[in-house]
Amino acid sequence: MKRINNTNFTTLGDLWNDPDLLTEDEKDRINFEVSLIGKLIEAREIKGLTQKQLAQQAGINQSAVARLESMKATPQIDTLFKVLKPLGYTLEIVPSAK
Repeated sequence: MKRINNTNFTTLGDLWNDPDLLTEDEKDRINFEVSLIGKLIEAREIKGLTQKQLAQQAGINQSAVARLESMKATPQIDTLFKVLKPLGYTLEIVPSAK
């Protein structure tokens, strides 16, 4: 991802659609992470768990769940497995739709 240098953008869409700022691969990764974290939050809420309760069941700190959910940290695969297990989910590799 490139730095923004005094360019006048008025919306996130302007940034998102500028090919000089984000490659298609970077957009795909961002979309994947947003979708993954959204599903994780949805699964936690459906189970009726707080971040603290999920963290306890996953054997990690509540702050780690908060960082993951706020996308302030990119989760390691082992952390994802720990968090997804009490939610009744796992990771799977499937063919791309593209």
